[in-house]
Amino acid sequence: MAEPLLDARGVTMRFGGLKAVDDFNLVLGAGELVGLIGPNGAGKTTCFNMLTGVYKPTSGAITIAGQPTAGLKPHQISRLGMTRTFQNIRLFKEMTVLENVLIAAHQHTEYGMAAAVLKTPAFFSEEDALAAKATDLLRIFSLDAKAGWEAGSLPYGEQRKLEIIRALATEPKLILLDEPAAGMNHRETEGLMETIAKIRKDFSLTVLLIEHDMKLVMGICERILVLDHGVTIAMGTPEQIKRDPKVIAAYLGTDAHA
Repeated sequence: MAEPLLDARGVTMRFGGLKAVDDFNLVLGAGELVGLIGPNGAGKTTCFNMLTGVYKPTSGAITIAGQPTAGLKPHQISRLGMTRTFQNIRLFKEMTVLENVLIAAHQHTEYGMAAAVLKTPAFFSEEDALAAKATDLLRIFSLDAKAGWEAGSLPYGEQRKLEIIRALATEPKLILLDEPAAGMNHRETEGLMETIAKIRKDFSLTVLLIEHDMKLVMGICERILVLDHGVTIAMGTPEQIKRDPKVIAAYLGTDAHA
């Protein structure tokens, strides 16, 4: 079998006496689209924070394409091929749309500090290449006409899209989307579903998605993992998850299944 792209084994996160996530296990292969769901406070974003190096797990092990992430900082984990978006939009809103994408792309520059200060030919060559790449990404998602706009002036749905574009500029193999449909209307959510399907296909990405919009999750995910109070209570296909008594109880109460 091919080596997993992401392998999380026995990952646990404690905050003092609180066990926020207990024995989290997840294996993702290349090209999968997997959902991570659960009621508010279930520990979903904590899982993302552990996977991306924002939190150091209390115990357990995480590898990306066989590379252990223990001790690595978030930007080092990003260079291994894993990137993310956030539940709350974290664009640099006073910078332009293009500048937001360029910031992410700069982790792949090879010129040094001296070249940047002296404005050498190597500096300009790489900067021009990055600008062309960033513009191409914006064009793919029909935002190139707004490259010079301040990011904060974009409509909400396009700000969400820009966050995804910025994540793609890091050249990931795996992208973690934290509630990308939060605050979106029905039309914007349908557009988001198309965007997620597009980036998965066109960029050969693996996608791990946290989302409360069940229509979105059930409509695009192949597998779904369900957390409740930090514990994994179910994993399976959308059809299996919809019928699982533990999942129904977690979302609707213990008497809901009856």
